[in-house]
Amino acid sequence: MQYEINSASRLPIYQQLVQQVREAVARGDLSPDEQLPSVRQLSRDLVINPNTVARAYTELEREGLLNNRPGRGVFVAEPRDELTKDARRRRLLEVLDRFLTEAVHLALSEEEVLRLVTSRSRQFQWNPAKAGSK
Repeated sequence: MQYEINSASRLPIYQQLVQQVREAVARGDLSPDEQLPSVRQLSRDLVINPNTVARAYTELEREGLLNNRPGRGVFVAEPRDELTKDARRRRLLEVLDRFLTEAVHLALSEEEVLRLVTSRSRQFQWNPAKAGSK
């Protein structure tokens, strides 16, 4: 996977990394048990402070997306279903409300938003077996 840092972004570098890893996992570009670059290696490749990479990895580990295996490295974690279906829906509705609010402020039509969501959703890896669980 190729990581990119946008120095013009308002988003802190560690959050850019977090976002890129989350998206890569969601798209299926990173698979469970796949090893990520070491903190030292990624910081050298991106010419950023190792603490920045460590902070991103720590946040992703806290979220359950990564596992740190001492002496072996950082790996993509197996998906977990810790939240009930209702809790997952509530969490998604919060994100959707923020997303739709932004779309309204950008003066997009409902049809355009739906078209964009449909188009982009095809780029992600969906697991229908887990969609109905809990």
